[in-house]
Amino acid sequence: MARAITLIRSDSLSDVAEYAYAATAPAEARLTFLAGSCPLNEDGSTAAIGDYAGQAAKAIENMRTALAAAGASLQDVISTRVLVASTRQEDLVAAWQVVRDSFADHDVPSTLMGVTVLGYKDQLVEIEAVAAVVD
Repeated sequence: MARAITLIRSDSLSDVAEYAYAATAPAEARLTFLAGSCPLNEDGSTAAIGDYAGQAAKAIENMRTALAAAGASLQDVISTRVLVASTRQEDLVAAWQVVRDSFADHDVPSTLMGVTVLGYKDQLVEIEAVAAVVD
């Protein structure tokens, strides 16, 4: 299957960020907008209570499932937004490391942000994504 995404970097911007600064998809790509992927078990309970990295891993697992249902994979993701319910930068970094490692060399443009609260009881992490697929 052909990949639709082109990751864009700029020599004029810092290389400290662990992701591309922009991405494009061709006009013929089918865009898939994912709801925020939450760290929920199949029974609806929250996974990895109190564990930022564990919740990020479960959210990625659930994202893979949602992407597969849409005929896509992590390699088709064009951007992400990682929401972490914390005011501590180290908690955001713990979640981000899991996300970054999950995407490996496919370092899509991403936003990492601390928020005050998320929707489910004991939820610490949520990951939004957009994917682009050429069928």
